[in-house]
Amino acid sequence: MASLQDGWNGLTLAQQQATDLLQLKVDNKPESSGVRTQFLKRMVELANQMGQPIPLLYYPPYPSKYNPIERCWGTLEQHWKDTQLSNVQVMLAWAQSITWKGIHPTVKLNSTTYPKGISLTKPAMREIESRLERSPELPKWDILIRLIDG
Repeated sequence: MASLQDGWNGLTLAQQQATDLLQLKVDNKPESSGVRTQFLKRMVELANQMGQPIPLLYYPPYPSKYNPIERCWGTLEQHWKDTQLSNVQVMLAWAQSITWKGIHPTVKLNSTTYPKGISLTKPAMREIESRLERSPELPKWDILIRLIDG
């Protein structure tokens, strides 16, 4: 979440205004699933900050060949194969030196620690759910975070 906010905040005002849609294709891991209260709360906060609705589209379980994140990780693993990743600086340097489709990635260490075991109260979660438009066919995998009307 902090990385998404950093990316958005790193855009100029003109770039932000020119962004019609930030569609997130989300890995279907337990930490970011469509029922994870803290993740959904943070995503609603991001939509508020951006002033844009955010569609969350989840990959189904185990589709790594279709998931570009998994393909990128596979490329990175091949790139640093047999390298001793002895510390964070070495890992960051190797990650920065890779190219993906001819482009070097922006690599930044995110040291945000999110507390575990925190859940929202039922009334607080109802407020979050009121902002979510879930697909009738795929309610956990296709979610639109709507803006507040008015």
